Amino acid sequence: QVQLKESGGGLVQAGDSLRLSCAASGDSASNYAMGWFRRAPGKEREFVSIISWSGDTIYYADSVRGRFRISRDNAENTMTLEMNFLKPEDTAVYYCAASVHSLSVAPGTYDFWGQGTQVTVSS
Repeated sequence: QVQLKESGGGLVQAGDSLRLSCAASGDSASNYAMGWFRRAPGKEREFVSIISWSGDTIYYADSVRGRFRISRDNAENTMTLEMNFLKPEDTAVYYCAASVHSLSVAPGTYDFWGQGTQVTVSS
């Protein structure tokens, strides 16, 4: 019973930075885990980063570790993905997701999804 809305995508050059935001509404009282996933053209949706409700457990995909930073503000029902030193291979539709079951890197375990925001990185 959670609605998610991503924002902040755009067109940038390699090496630039972007900040994506996810606004959650609905069942704000649930202690849900959240994460970012992405789908590149012609590829399957893949894990980017996840964060527990308390924020004390965070995981990053190997491809983004050291460049991206995930955070959340439960009082404002928001989650953020700061992306630095962007590469052309980061080009994808980025999705915000929430899980009421557990913290996992598997997209299939997440219960709620936003509609996505496009990130395009030119070389």
